[in-house]
Amino acid sequence: MNATTKIGAFGAGLALTFGVAFGVAFGVGSLVGPIGSDPEPAGHDGHGNDQDDPDDGDGRDAGNGTEHEDHGHGAGSGAEQHQSAAATAATHRGYTLAPDAESLAPGEPADFRFRVLGPDGAPLTEYERAHGKDLHLIVVRHDLAGYQHLHPTLGDDGTWSVPLTLETAGEYRVFADFVPSGDPDGALTLAADVSATGPYEPEPLPAPERTATVDGYTVTLDGDLAAGAESELTLSVSRDGRPVTDLEPYLGAYGHLVALRAEDLAYLHVHPEGAPGDGETPAGPGITFHAQAPSAGAYRLYLDFRHDGTVRTAEFTVEATEGVAAPTGDGHGGHAH
Repeated sequence: MNATTKIGAFGAGLALTFGVAFGVAFGVGSLVGPIGSDPEPAGHDGHGNDQDDPDDGDGRDAGNGTEHEDHGHGAGSGAEQHQSAAATAATHRGYTLAPDAESLAPGEPADFRFRVLGPDGAPLTEYERAHGKDLHLIVVRHDLAGYQHLHPTLGDDGTWSVPLTLETAGEYRVFADFVPSGDPDGALTLAADVSATGPYEPEPLPAPERTATVDGYTVTLDGDLAAGAESELTLSVSRDGRPVTDLEPYLGAYGHLVALRAEDLAYLHVHPEGAPGDGETPAGPGITFHAQAPSAGAYRLYLDFRHDGTVRTAEFTVEATEGVAAPTGDGHGGHAH
């Protein structure tokens, strides 16, 4: 499969003819739009401070490039891995995301617990590992602030738990990204809304910029996102004015890009070109993704990268414009889920 593989529309409100939404080679994304119940089938379907990788004693990536064997979802590829455009987020393909609580106190640490209910109504207890984890949990406020990329722990009874603090009041969306064991349709993303109680003033979406700073690092975005055409986005990491050339593997890659459309929080997690330890992919400063937006408009991008043992997240607002993007190199994309 090449980088122009079509994977369906980016959210429930789009027509199927939009084609690729941040589509990439070797895999495709699970696209999630508004919260709701399961429709009739229409085909197959950090702030990033997570330190829970299983590769060393403290749960962090070992940083030796040995994780790249887990890039795929392990349950099919191509068209089999994406959620149809008609699908809604809370329930799909018979699976339901069921949080134990619908509201949390803002600013207070909580043990956030949830289950994934299978087609038989029982909690799902068996998952296929994808990108180093059995399940990825993305949390973001509805105004696209407060992003977190977390990895919960699964109990024997099928209950997931993770320490979670919603720093400010507001409505938050939680995305559970996983592969049910033995399901031939592969990867699946479900979502639910959780409230942090109290007065809430939505923040305006930050204006588009080419640079973002986080913890002394500067990340520069090169490339333009085009609607209806594949484009190449390279995010380059520097610190103190010097390129970072020793990025560390995080979940089997040098970077992960979560994209949320501002209009409706349609979601995709994209993986970059190459893999640590493949003998070809440099460990920075640039991390390249091939992407295609299905429609013009504002998108918020969250780049997770790891350096000096810590995962950080650089955030960008981009405007996808109508038109044909510039040529994108050799045409090979990365991984998405």
